Amino acid sequence: MNKSSLPKSQPFQSEEVPSCDTPLVHLEQVRQVQPEVMSLDRAQQMAEFFNALADPSRLRLMSALASQELCVCDLAAAVKVSESAVSHQLRILRSQRLVKYRRVGRNVYYSLADSHVMNLYREVAEHLNELD
Repeated sequence: MNKSSLPKSQPFQSEEVPSCDTPLVHLEQVRQVQPEVMSLDRAQQMAEFFNALADPSRLRLMSALASQELCVCDLAAAVKVSESAVSHQLRILRSQRLVKYRRVGRNVYYSLADSHVMNLYREVAEHLNELD
């Protein structure tokens, strides 16, 4: 089957999930993909990573940090929540190495951890903008 004869992807719908009419395992395709299937341990790590992103409060903090480095006080003011709540969410983001911090005197400044995190944030935001 060539690429042009494949059906186009359908947008996600909460209805029935399409599946094969006749169960038939294509052994060659299975053999090709098996080395690429991640280990259970790695899948668990990735699930924990995505779990850290699965919270609107944390995503709002990340959206602020995608623009610039901010101290905890400024982050709290930007997202309109308490400094305590911001600190709690930042602790979770730090545990998955999504954000990093630096101290300047008594202030602690946070930023997205690296270009991978920034790219991940931007790609997801762009993907969601395409759906609108």
